[in-house]
Amino acid sequence: MSLKGVGKLMNKITAIRFTKARGKRVNVFLDGRFAFSLEAEVAIKEGLQVGQELSTSHIEALARSDHFHRCLNAAARYLSYRPRSESELKQRLYQRGFDGDCVEAVLAKLKEQGLVDDTAFAQFWKDNRESFSPRSQWLTKLELRRKGVAQDVIDQVADVIDDDDSAYRAALNKARSLLTSDYQSFRHRLGEYLKRRGFSYGVINHTVQRVWQKQGSR
Repeated sequence: MSLKGVGKLMNKITAIRFTKARGKRVNVFLDGRFAFSLEAEVAIKEGLQVGQELSTSHIEALARSDHFHRCLNAAARYLSYRPRSESELKQRLYQRGFDGDCVEAVLAKLKEQGLVDDTAFAQFWKDNRESFSPRSQWLTKLELRRKGVAQDVIDQVADVIDDDDSAYRAALNKARSLLTSDYQSFRHRLGEYLKRRGFSYGVINHTVQRVWQKQGSR
């Protein structure tokens, strides 16, 4: 929030007007001149009204509150697409230009509300992978580390992954698109697919044979 025309010890609000940005911000005029804009929810929460006099310290407090609410709203939008790790969210907010103190305050509020929880995020990530794109325990752990999740949380959530079961489910799904009666071609293509999902040679070899035999028994 940039301040314009603010210099006196006390400044009177002469107008409060919604901006054109979907009515989420308002422009505040002091002594007949535009002074600053801020989130409409901040103006409502602070009870700003025409005729009210603002001190310099009050205006500075409004600026801090506006910065916090903009950061909080940016975090909420980012979380609306899918759950995020604390590290992901922090990095995103820094990229948006919010300062460290504000980011930490927003993260503290979101954690208090249960909206940022690395254990819950790791569980979501693992369950999502298991349901829609099975991969190895090793690769799942690597993905979570890249999301900034602590190792003890990763181990707690991902140690239960059964590579044999995950590889078999992944292979069954992929095998439907491998229309070939040649075992070597089938083995190569399915093996490469499972390799990209982080499975070991032993698991891949066993899984390919198992799926091939299942297809042959139809």
